[in-house]
Amino acid sequence: MIRPATSNDIPELVDIWLAASIKAHSFVDEQVWQSQVEAMRDIYLPNSETYVYEEDAKVVAFYSLNDDQLAAIFVVIGSQGKGIGKQLMVHAFKQRDSLSLSVYQENQASILFYLGQGFSIKSEQKDAFTGHLEYTMMKSSE
Repeated sequence: MIRPATSNDIPELVDIWLAASIKAHSFVDEQVWQSQVEAMRDIYLPNSETYVYEEDAKVVAFYSLNDDQLAAIFVVIGSQGKGIGKQLMVHAFKQRDSLSLSVYQENQASILFYLGQGFSIKSEQKDAFTGHLEYTMMKSSE
């Protein structure tokens, strides 16, 4: 079930984000992600339009929108590869006509996922926060 996130979900969402970020971005020092926990909890999540995916009354994934940007999409490590991310993307496109996102070039698994969801690479830039190269990808609804 996909539903809007509540403030009570935020601690769990931060935990999902942190674990999945460390796994997906092994090329970035783990301390970078640890240093962002408070901002994620206190600024980013409360100020985003966030939806959670529940299985058996437990949150196992979420995505966040900030205007027309897919700011976050994360699935609990043990639930990855089961189609949950695809379901979240379908739901996100019911909320917006077009979406953009940024993804690190070194994160090939996510790039392939987004390409498979119909996104295309529009530009390349250096992420000011980490110094790693990233792509901006976009998709418009069909």
